[in-house]
Amino acid sequence: MLNHWVVMPTCLPHVLRRCHSCASGRFRPSGKFRVNANHKLIDAWLLVLCTSCGDTAKLPLLERAPVHTVRPELLDRLHENDLGLTAELLQDPAVQHRNRIALDWSGAWRLDTNGSAHLDQEVIDISVRFAARIPVRPSRLIATGCGLSRTETERRIAEGKLVSAVRLTGKVSDDFTFTLKN
Repeated sequence: MLNHWVVMPTCLPHVLRRCHSCASGRFRPSGKFRVNANHKLIDAWLLVLCTSCGDTAKLPLLERAPVHTVRPELLDRLHENDLGLTAELLQDPAVQHRNRIALDWSGAWRLDTNGSAHLDQEVIDISVRFAARIPVRPSRLIATGCGLSRTETERRIAEGKLVSAVRLTGKVSDDFTFTLKN
């Protein structure tokens, strides 16, 4: 029987970027946007706040874009400061690359295992689904979900009692499955 686990975000991740005021390296998304129109051109920014000094930084989303090229739904969501849009845009690789930022997901996600009744079986097949692109080490997820130490998890990987089609030692953000033999 295949068990299903889900990695779910609990809050927005921190943005890793250097602050110009205090040289801190972490910002928290405010969930607010700034939109400015000049004739038929529009600019839009996502506002982030420094965790140390509270200074505001703007992450450009649209720069001098003709208004007619912007979808009306997107414009409405920007004006409404849609928190879901903030999460979508922060995870967009193009936005991350353009603004030279990275995301810190530590403490911003949880693993839903649907209980631990299945852990006493001899062979356990588990499917892990990511609700958002959260980079996590599979060995950490397995250790957390099965109640094992990281050392015990790595020992089982080395012994072949924990197998998967993906590499269990790096970070992944895509769905995967694994088999655990007790």
